[in-house]
Amino acid sequence: MLRVLAVDDEKPLLEELLYLLRSDPRVRSAEGASDATGALRRITRALEGGPDGPDGIDVVFLDIQMAGLTGLDIARLLSGFARPPLIVFVTAHEGFAVQAFDLKAVDYVLKPVRPERLAEAVRRARALLGRPDRAQPAPEPAVPDPRTPAPPAGAEAGAGAGAGAVERVPEQIAVELGGVTRFVAISDIAYVEAQGDYARLHTDGGSHLVRIPLSTLEERWAARGFVRIHRRHLVALGRIDELRMEAGTTSVRVGPAELQVSRRHARDLRDLLMRRATG
Repeated sequence: MLRVLAVDDEKPLLEELLYLLRSDPRVRSAEGASDATGALRRITRALEGGPDGPDGIDVVFLDIQMAGLTGLDIARLLSGFARPPLIVFVTAHEGFAVQAFDLKAVDYVLKPVRPERLAEAVRRARALLGRPDRAQPAPEPAVPDPRTPAPPAGAEAGAGAGAGAVERVPEQIAVELGGVTRFVAISDIAYVEAQGDYARLHTDGGSHLVRIPLSTLEERWAARGFVRIHRRHLVALGRIDELRMEAGTTSVRVGPAELQVSRRHARDLRDLLMRRATG
């Protein structure tokens, strides 16, 4: 069972987080700290006694924007220790995800915190500590599986799929923010940017963060014309306005954004674009 510390400088939010953590049977103890100073004092005591000591902490559930030191500052300080506790960031702001995962965060939970989302963060922490949940089903994917059989061409809508059914790619992807679920049309997405375990979907109207690895989207959306151009980017072929090859580097312009193309993808991308342009 886990020993956890929750850190948030807003008392009602801290109390709610502690309530949820203490309600989880996989959590042995849950303490709270209302500022960075108190959190560092408690974590220092845990580190001095060692991870197996009576004051040990396995996981810190950490707010980011706090008075004085931020949660990111605390995580940077802890990264200098040999065996620091795991970090789960709990924040109302999605814009810190890249920095969070650069600091080896286990998870990045957006406020308002949903019990099932927090439970998933606990599961991830337990798995990293070598205490996987027994007989617990794997979490459901964040978007529907595109490998769902669709009716054969010419069949009425809603008819069951039979032999010879083709694969159907979803038209939308669900995006959650602050307890609100939005449905973004895949055709509106120009490119996707990897951000740790998340992916940021860029559209003409803005961007959205989803917890799906870029490699998963690459596989699911290949039939929609998305191609990998770099370890960090997946691009809709039809949204590429320019391909530039100069001074040994390759880049593409997608709307106002200029994206680098890695050497291993440059030739294949050029061939794809030329075939698309010439029919």
